[in-house]
Amino acid sequence: MSIVTLQLGQCGNQIGFEVFDALFSDSHCPQRLCSKRENEAYQASCKERFFSEEENGVPIARAVLVDMEPKVINQTLLKAAQSGRWKYGQHSGFCQKQGSGNNWAYGYSVHGPRHEEPILNLIQKEAEKCDSLSGFFIIMSMAGGTGSGLGAFVTQNLQDQYSSSLKMNQIIWPYGTGEVIVQNYNSILTLSHLYRSSDALLVHENDAVHKICAKLMNIKHISFSDINQVLAHQLGSVFQPTYSAEGSFHYRRNPLGDLMENLVPHPEFKMLGVRNIPQMSENSLAYSTFTWAGLLKHLRQMLISNAKMEEGIDWQVRPPLSGLPTLGKTSLNKELHFNTSIANLLILRGKDVHSADLGKQKLRAYIHQYTKFGIEEEDFLDSFTLLEQVVASYRNL
Repeated sequence: MSIVTLQLGQCGNQIGFEVFDALFSDSHCPQRLCSKRENEAYQASCKERFFSEEENGVPIARAVLVDMEPKVINQTLLKAAQSGRWKYGQHSGFCQKQGSGNNWAYGYSVHGPRHEEPILNLIQKEAEKCDSLSGFFIIMSMAGGTGSGLGAFVTQNLQDQYSSSLKMNQIIWPYGTGEVIVQNYNSILTLSHLYRSSDALLVHENDAVHKICAKLMNIKHISFSDINQVLAHQLGSVFQPTYSAEGSFHYRRNPLGDLMENLVPHPEFKMLGVRNIPQMSENSLAYSTFTWAGLLKHLRQMLISNAKMEEGIDWQVRPPLSGLPTLGKTSLNKELHFNTSIANLLILRGKDVHSADLGKQKLRAYIHQYTKFGIEEEDFLDSFTLLEQVVASYRNL
């Protein structure tokens, strides 16, 4: 089954290119650890998911590129074509001359309705090329206007028109120090709308990926390209083919369906995160050895102690024993180290669920920038209410 990827905004298009490049490189790496037959089966499964092929043999990414400014899309299309290994479809991109000015309301209320028909037509054409559609993978940021606002609008339309197809949104959480002055407003509106229309939200934090680049990859001057390559490596490890069962040589047919079945047990709990090891530069990898048991042990402790990378794992943290009070009944003064909720980490920027402030008191600071495009104070309050319910649901697990 195939996945159609939607690359929305500058962030979504730049990450999308790195994802397809990583997927292609992985599926065409030199044959070393498996037989020729196994390698060919792996390539075929990867191609079915993410690429189609035209007559000259160059794989074409199953993707739709959308931005309200032409520069990034033109760069992305050219970069893929010049690689000579794979490319985007000739008519897979949609762009305009005017951006969204980092305003979620402009992307959602203006660009969305104005360009709804041509964008959905592109998506429909790409979906019709798939023999069997698994669903949509939507890459977007939360801080800006096009990726977040238009991304929320497009996801909502996909829910209406492709209700039986799964939708996973990969969203980039902005730097804590701030990239855009209204990024908190944009993020709250994006999260609340996606929670209504998406089947799963895969969240990456720029701060965490930046630390991986600095401490594990040993990159001195970190660029967005470096960060995007780390993200692409993590996403590739999630979406590349896996065997359907132990001892089986048949790959799973429904990549999004398999992920949802195992990771989204209930529509209320759809926020996902990625932990992967080892993470290191190619130069360091050549001098390192690993055991599968050791990797699993470290990965498990990363999850338990809520560590984003292998360096700095707190081995003292242990899961709560059965019979202890539940989280909801635990003393408010007691410091909780065990990673009980991804919502506590991502929605509240690491604050304790009992003392989190979602920022209602500062709501009116820039609200006029949103009201002039149809987003009223009540829309913000509805978003706050929904996210507070999400936090409460995770807290009571």
